[in-house]
Amino acid sequence: MTIITENPKSTSTLSKPGTGEEYRQKRAAFWDAVALQPSIHGSGSVGYHARLKEIYQFHVAPGQKVLEIGCGEGDLLAAVQPTFGLGIDLSPSMIQRARRKHPDLEFGVADGHVFTFPETFDIVILSDLLNDAWDVQQLLEQLHAVVHLRTRIILNYYSRLWSPVLTTAGLLHLAQKTLEQNWLTNEDVSNLLHLSGFEVIRRIPEVSLPLPVPVLGGFLNRFLVRVWPFNQLALSNLVIARPAPVFPSIAHPREPLVTVVIPARNEEGNIAQIFTRVPRMGAGVELVFVEGHSKDNTQAEIARQIESHPEVNARLLCQTGKGKGDAVRLGFKHARGDVLMILDADLTVPPESLPRFYNALVEGKGDFINGVRLVYPMEKKAMRFFNFLGNKFFSIAFRWLLGQPVKDTLCGTKVLWKQDYMKIEKNRSYFGEFDPFGDYDLLFGAAKLNLRIVDLPIRYEDRTYGTTNIQRWKHGWVLLKMVVLAALRLKFI
Repeated sequence: MTIITENPKSTSTLSKPGTGEEYRQKRAAFWDAVALQPSIHGSGSVGYHARLKEIYQFHVAPGQKVLEIGCGEGDLLAAVQPTFGLGIDLSPSMIQRARRKHPDLEFGVADGHVFTFPETFDIVILSDLLNDAWDVQQLLEQLHAVVHLRTRIILNYYSRLWSPVLTTAGLLHLAQKTLEQNWLTNEDVSNLLHLSGFEVIRRIPEVSLPLPVPVLGGFLNRFLVRVWPFNQLALSNLVIARPAPVFPSIAHPREPLVTVVIPARNEEGNIAQIFTRVPRMGAGVELVFVEGHSKDNTQAEIARQIESHPEVNARLLCQTGKGKGDAVRLGFKHARGDVLMILDADLTVPPESLPRFYNALVEGKGDFINGVRLVYPMEKKAMRFFNFLGNKFFSIAFRWLLGQPVKDTLCGTKVLWKQDYMKIEKNRSYFGEFDPFGDYDLLFGAAKLNLRIVDLPIRYEDRTYGTTNIQRWKHGWVLLKMVVLAALRLKFI
């Protein structure tokens, strides 16, 4: 393995005597001394580092290429089970220790401020590093040498409020002593990420009690730290970011094929319009109709329209299960496209708006584009009053649960890359087969994968044929149960 520790184009101040280089040497010597101790953590911080492992294991799926900068003895890197894991650190003694503990991983002595590598990584971890860095902006900018468009940067840093507590704990040998630290606010870190070309996806307060106290520690660190005002007192702040897209660049070397999945139950009168109104996008569009036990002639009408429009790439699938969620999953399973779209056959979301979703996705504005019906005024019969109130309530609840702004959770039009859907499908067992609508299955899966969810406002129109398949009170109860599930699986982890 070759580790390149200096970028020839770098204008780093680390080479200037009395500035960064002196700072780096002092840090390396300090951590070399720490590495000679039986344990590099103070007796009181064992619980904190155990909790960090749990947090990173939740956010990093096994089997990815992972880089950790400032890896110490490599325990956190090992915990996320990478297919290829590389850890770098300033301290040669710490790297020797990491190699002994984790011989299946790669480690090297290098400085993140000037580090480059001939490959890119899916995940880059900077745990408790920003507090100790000489130049945070330079450190973050240098990450562009080792990331690709879909890399996730996951970092955590100490809260400024804990500065006197951690200093005292170090003096009492309850935590590892440190040299002078950078005490950064959340606004500081967000701004530095922005200046360095990264976009924040989520920010999560973590760890109320760093001590390994049974029961109480779990309650404080999983539940209380998520709730105001206790979240303001968290020891650590976790931030998940991604490389910011550069507009109007297209993030893929070729135009992708688009699959539009159209669940259709009792929608006979709308089918003909779909064939004429869905615009061309990308390298082409395939329409996948999934007919769901209609009582009218929807199935026969789809077959007739396919025969009447040989110029349209369209297929008909007949649903064996029940519910829109099952229909969407069947359609996605048979999709041939690189981009997956859902279009409700009731046409309350105009097909003419689909290119906006396509452009937002392929230009990198988001990884998961979610339609929003609650921005523009609606036609009078487009959404019943109690349905509107329910959507408002659930949008507030799920915005808090998902950690990203999602204004309308039940809009049927959602767009994502097929490769991301396959990951959601693979991880579906984490939530279970719980969602008859399909919307929450996708939103929960996207949030679990730390995909950037972007709301796209659309005009919501009246139905011109048929009636809604939603039963507001029965399905509202199902949605309430989903709120509880999301809380347990996504928020209080």
